[in-house]
Amino acid sequence: MTVAIANITVISHTYFYLLGIPGLEDQHIWISIPFFTSYTIALLGNILLIFIVVTDHSLHEPMYIFLCMLAILDIGLSTITIPKALAIFWLNSGGISLDGCITQLFFIHSTFIAESGILLAMAFDRYIAICYPLRYTMILNTSVIMKLLIVVYIRGVVTIFPIIFLLKRLTFCKNNLLPHTYCEHIGLAKYACANIRVNIWYGLFVLLMTVVLDIILIVASYFMILHAIFRIPSQDARHKALHTCGSHICVILLFYIPGIFTVVVQRFGKQIPPYIHILIANVCLLVPPVMNPIIYGIKTKQIKNRIYLLLFQRQG
Repeated sequence: MTVAIANITVISHTYFYLLGIPGLEDQHIWISIPFFTSYTIALLGNILLIFIVVTDHSLHEPMYIFLCMLAILDIGLSTITIPKALAIFWLNSGGISLDGCITQLFFIHSTFIAESGILLAMAFDRYIAICYPLRYTMILNTSVIMKLLIVVYIRGVVTIFPIIFLLKRLTFCKNNLLPHTYCEHIGLAKYACANIRVNIWYGLFVLLMTVVLDIILIVASYFMILHAIFRIPSQDARHKALHTCGSHICVILLFYIPGIFTVVVQRFGKQIPPYIHILIANVCLLVPPVMNPIIYGIKTKQIKNRIYLLLFQRQG
């Protein structure tokens, strides 16, 4: 596409090329092995988790419904990014249209925000279960759970939707080679000729009003949970309450810490090679979908027992 500005013809790219991991092109085949392995584990683990929750009526409780939704989002986040990365590594097929790139980043960012919202909902679930156990089923009934899930999903879509128009208004004349395995908002916007200050500020606004706010509320909820737990007179009851929170805390740390580390590295790690930035960004998307079903499978007795029966009882 060409745009005429003051008698100057400016070429606006409508097709881009994702380069994978610049500086490690000769290692792409080897890098693809952990990507493919992680994607396979993420798919199988999360599908198994969803199957167990759906088919076992004893698991039709708020915590497991949220966990099931988290697994669905994990599958979505992996599928949005990993197959394209593997196509780059195996086939050198990094071509993507501008609309395709915007579509991919829309689903990546909105799914990430939705996952953050689910983790907040799970923290709220643990808060109600521990601080108000007698009113738990009354507060978190089916209607409330469905409304929470709808709000979480809509929040992700509504906050990211304006980014489509913020990107579509730009003229991309600098370059059409994207040094990454997937498209992301500022990573694409920085190749525009126009001023992208609005994009930067809106991206920061979305981050603060979603992920950062979620982290603050999760931390606040766990302060109240811990305060309630340590007031329980029975040591066994305290231990059981802490154990039920353990898997959720592990998942929270795995989800947020790589993301926080990425932001810190991008902001202050100017001397760090670009391929390190790209690898860390991919770790953020790879680790949670792989580890979430493993953590809940190991630390949640009901799910662990169901997996054991499913895998080993049939063999017997």
